[in-house]
Amino acid sequence: MKIVIVGSGYVGLVTGACFSEVGINVTCVDIDKKKIENLNNGIIPIYEPGLEDMINRNVKKQRLTFTTDIKEAIQDCEVVFIAVGTPPDEDGSADLKYVLSVARDCGRNMNDYLLIVTKSTVPVGTSEKVRKAAQEELDKRKVSIDFDVASNPEFLKEGAAIDDFLKPDRIVIGLESTRAEELMKSLYKPFTLNGHPLIFMDITSAEMTKYAANSMLAAKISFMNDIANLCEIVGADINLVRKGIGSDSRIGNKFIYPGIGYGGSCFPKDVQALIRTAGEYNYELRVLKAVEAVNKDQKMVIYNKIMNYFDGDIQGKTIAIWGLSFKPQTDDMREAPSLVIINMLLEAGAKVKAYDPVAMKEARHHFGETISYVEDQYEALIDADCLAILTEWPEFRVPNFKIIKKLLNNAVIFDGRNIYDKAEMNRNGFNYYCIGVQTSSKQKTELV
Repeated sequence: MKIVIVGSGYVGLVTGACFSEVGINVTCVDIDKKKIENLNNGIIPIYEPGLEDMINRNVKKQRLTFTTDIKEAIQDCEVVFIAVGTPPDEDGSADLKYVLSVARDCGRNMNDYLLIVTKSTVPVGTSEKVRKAAQEELDKRKVSIDFDVASNPEFLKEGAAIDDFLKPDRIVIGLESTRAEELMKSLYKPFTLNGHPLIFMDITSAEMTKYAANSMLAAKISFMNDIANLCEIVGADINLVRKGIGSDSRIGNKFIYPGIGYGGSCFPKDVQALIRTAGEYNYELRVLKAVEAVNKDQKMVIYNKIMNYFDGDIQGKTIAIWGLSFKPQTDDMREAPSLVIINMLLEAGAKVKAYDPVAMKEARHHFGETISYVEDQYEALIDADCLAILTEWPEFRVPNFKIIKKLLNNAVIFDGRNIYDKAEMNRNGFNYYCIGVQTSSKQKTELV
């Protein structure tokens, strides 16, 4: 089987690599000539554990190729996956120009039956627009070629995308014809042999499933952050509360960790897009609007704690930052809390020394030379007035606290991810501020 993946970003590369890993011939297409040149030279544009080795392995076996020529790629192809970006417009709606451009390319270049599958996260109704765009190009050519459209949303977690694709919780596919269903069954057969469910539904429901799933997870995060802030005010411990509710099978222990808010390429964009879609039908998603508002406010909590500790004046203070990506195991900084927090620290006159295991290069795109970048987590602490932890990378979990205390000007840590135990930190002589645990009466007034 030969398939084409259009879009060589996060979703496209993971999808292409994993399909090629099970023996399918995959061509990845992108309009970015430099990106394709780099991929052909073994240079991967994103960080994802295991992805580079998988790509290089399948390129060597000639099951995975990269090109900018979509016309050539589509020839003798059975399935085209659209995996291009859908950036949010100012009003929160998804920009579909890249998706529809691929649909038109399919209409211009197909010579036989083709299944066009939207893998990008797209609003309800997009597949019908894809069908229309492809058909318009066929009409211009005055040819009659059968084709189908389908929706196959991705549910990949950055940092665990390879496992998620190879061992999926579920594979959701929206389609309208038996021919398309049989083709998708054949394509995904290697991933369903071990019982991973393949769920077929109508296209509209598949498109909605992606947004509903991400919005539900975002809602859990914002709910827990709201409860964490209340715990801090009344004197409860959110870490104990989390354990207490997480043992309820109806709730579960995933996505109920308090912190400084969600970020990344999915949750913020998808929540906004679903709110926008509801508005187009004159319906207000009040819960999701609150989810979004809580998340926006939560990114202020650590900043407010720092300001409170220094009595509202951090002019000239040096803040050490551990962690820049929106979560561990990725270099993705889209909508990362660190962007908000660091920019506010800079605006207040502070200096920032930052370290992240993989996101340093990406950080330079956002901050330029306005902050200092160091190559070691302890180097960030030298002559710093405090430490703020913004991403829960594994290497931060068991640091040498004696070194931290020796290097910092003040033995104070602001933990935005609750990775340490308050009692242990107090025994080690630190002033320790985290999320959802009351530290002192002074801290009661510092929440957003």
